[in-house]
Formats: sequence, structure tokens, C-alpha cells
Amino acid sequence: MPADEFNLQANRKALELNLDGRIYGTFAEIGAGQEVARRFFFVGAAAGTVAKTMSAYDMTFSDEIYGTVERYVSRQRLWGMLEHEFSLLRERLDAKFGAEKTFFVFADTVAARSYHSHNESHGWMGLRFQTEPRGPVNEIIIHVRMLDAENIAQQQALGIIGVNLIYGAFRHHAEPEKLIGSLLDDLTPKRMEVDMIRFSGPAFAGVDNRLMSLQLVAQGLGRAAMFRADGEVVQPAEELYKRAILVERGSFRPVTHVTHEMLRCAYEDFAPREKEAPRGVLTLAEITMENLLSGGDLDARDFLDRTDILGALGQTVLVSSFGEYFRLVDYIARYTNEAIGLALGVPALEQIFLEKYYTDLEGGILEGLGRLFKKNVRLYAYPRLASDGALITADNFRVEPKLRHLYAYLRENDFVVPVTDYREEILSIKSPDVLAMIRGGDPSWVQCVPPEVARIIRERRLFGCAG
Repeated sequence: MPADEFNLQANRKALELNLDGRIYGTFAEIGAGQEVARRFFFVGAAAGTVAKTMSAYDMTFSDEIYGTVERYVSRQRLWGMLEHEFSLLRERLDAKFGAEKTFFVFADTVAARSYHSHNESHGWMGLRFQTEPRGPVNEIIIHVRMLDAENIAQQQALGIIGVNLIYGAFRHHAEPEKLIGSLLDDLTPKRMEVDMIRFSGPAFAGVDNRLMSLQLVAQGLGRAAMFRADGEVVQPAEELYKRAILVERGSFRPVTHVTHEMLRCAYEDFAPREKEAPRGVLTLAEITMENLLSGGDLDARDFLDRTDILGALGQTVLVSSFGEYFRLVDYIARYTNEAIGLALGVPALEQIFLEKYYTDLEGGILEGLGRLFKKNVRLYAYPRLASDGALITADNFRVEPKLRHLYAYLRENDFVVPVTDYREEILSIKSPDVLAMIRGGDPSWVQCVPPEVARIIRERRLFGCAG
């Protein structure tokens, strides 16, 4: 181990746990060595913590022990490892240690950089643990992306985050936000990303995993997090893989007729074109951290109100830190080769063609637009009303003179698609106005949102609605 590793927080954490006579368990690791267990051995006194370590690298052994799965680096394999090893731990050691020790199983299954493959390095990591002897079982599962270029560095990072996860579970389970913040101790987001976390069990009875997903992005552990309409957090790569993706970015505070129609109209054009996508079309409602922080501090209740409505409408939600659309497209294209559609209003289209948003790129606006419109990307532009009442569409809005030939090329080649099936009578509706009406008790707000949205807001008293 390099000399500079002796002073890592992870080593101090591992030693502290080794010296705590109440904690005892199993390490089961597949891929990138046994880096987490190794740290507990390295710091000394591991006999107080480590009941067993194992590593079923061979697929036949792995299937025989944990059951057959389609993919070895998957949540299903991780769950099988945790289930098998914890049952075995209790079966063999409960009579001897059950009354005095809290048992745990740490498991990971990862695909680190190898000599034969340079595919994305990622993995699943989890902990099943008790907080008191013979107490109920709790669980934390995370998905990580390893960003170091060398295998040895990825192994080191895996060892560190594994120790951080175990330590956080035993020392910070009552403060899950603090636990999340500690996962990258001794690391940086340039070395390791966490794009999914899920808490379960009695110790986390009051935890909303949607808020924990939000914390991953808010605390900088990952660039984006995703959860389905039922609130179940998901790993983005699994959801996006081989799907055509249609995204609407918005505040959804609340969903109005305009935001609802914008997505509907885009979908009616997008879906028929992409009917050959291997896993069909997935629509996403994306909320950026910039939008969530626009009022100052992060408001958890406000965030949940927005996602409650989107969930009730059957919508998958993506929370991201991508300020520019081209960064969002870069992210989605990492996981799918199918088409990407962006449903947006003409005001957002106008912003896309402002050069001031590309000053940090060496190639300026040309580089930004090149990244936005790479592969099969289409923008669906919903019209807006100008202050004088004029209708502004994708066909008549003005870009700077020096960009008009570029825009004409994009428009003529179907990279920008004007929405024609719009409802002119709703174009004056704006989410901030509707929110103010709800909070101010103005009953006319119900005319500005779809009927199902009005019902949800009233029934659940969202956004300060009195009912």
C-alpha cells in the first residue's frame, strides 16, 4: 500500500470498527480484488470484525452459490449475495455470537477496467446489517461509476468507498444525509460517482428514497439520479439502455396545461418514429438542481410536492445538475444509441441559441450545438405568445444574423421540429402565476392545470393548497 494511504480517513474508520467488539460480519466481493476486506486486514485487529471473506470470481461458482442471473454486475446478483451470506451468517453464528454482536454482510459486484475491455467501469455495492444484536435487518444499496483510468486506482477507490459505506451504516444510520455526504471521504467526484442509493429496513422507516436521490446530486456525488412513478429509485443506465428517450425539462411547480401539452404533442410525433427501439420509448420529466435552488435553500417538501404530481401522472423523474441541454444529451447518450427527443418551449429554444451560454467551451456555440445535435436528437418546440400577443414559433423566431444559416440547416434537416398541434388558448399560462394563485386561495387556478393534476393537488393539499 502506498505510503500516502496510511493517513486516509478510511483506514481510521476501518480500525475503529475493528476495535468495536459489537460488529461482526462477512465480506463477499466479486471484481477488482477484495479491496474492502483488505483494508480491514491492513489496519489490524480484523479478527474482531471479519467472520469470513470470499470472492466467487468464476461464473459457475458464483451461479452455484448465489443463483443464476442474466448479468453478473447487477442489482439482482448483489441481492443474491446479500441474501445468501446473511442467512448463512445467522445460521452458523447466531447461537455463538447473536446475543452480543450486530451482524452485517458487505457485498459488491463490479466491472473494473481490465486488460481486455475498456467499457464503463461500474458496480453494485451493498450492506445488510443490524443495529442491535438479534435486531431486524436493514439494507443500503448503491451503484457506483469508477472514473480512474487505471485498474489499481479503481481498486483503491472501491476499497475506500466500501469502508465509508460500512462505517456510515453503523455510525450515521440515524442521519442518512450525513451518511451520503461521507461516502466520498478520501475521494472526489472525479474518481467516483454514486448515481443510485436505496435505504430499506426499520432503521430507515422515515426515509424517503426520492429525497436521498436528490441528496446524491445536491451533495455532488453524482450528476443525476432517477426514480420511477412509484417512487422506486433506479439506476439510470438500466432504465435508459436501448430506449428512445423523450425528455421535458421544467419546474413542474405545478404541472400546467402548457407543460402537459408540450410533452403530449412531442410524444405523438416522437413515438411513431421510434417504434423500432428495442425497449420502446421512455419519457422523462427532468428537474435541474438550479431550478430546485432558485428560491434559495433546498425545500424538501416543495420537491416532494412536484414529484408526487409527476408520479401520479405515471412519470419517471430525472434530477440533474446539467445546466445546458447539450450536457443532458451527453449524459443520456452515454447509455443509449437510440433517438433522443427534447420537448421544450420556444423560450428555451431561444436560450439555446445565445452565445453567452457557451463561453466555457473552446469551440463556443458551434461546439455546444454540435454536442447537442449529435446522433439522432430532435427538439420539439412549443410556441409562445410575445408581449404584444404575437405567436412565436420555431419557424418565425429570430436568431442572431450570423447564426440564421445554421438555424435554417437544423430546421430544414428536422433537428428542430415545430409543434403545430398546440392550444393557443393556454399559451398565457405560466407555472409561477399558477403557484401564486394556489397559495393565495384564488380558485381559478384549477382552470390552468389538467383535471387530474387539480384533483391531486386538492386531495394531497400540495403547494400550500387549502383543499
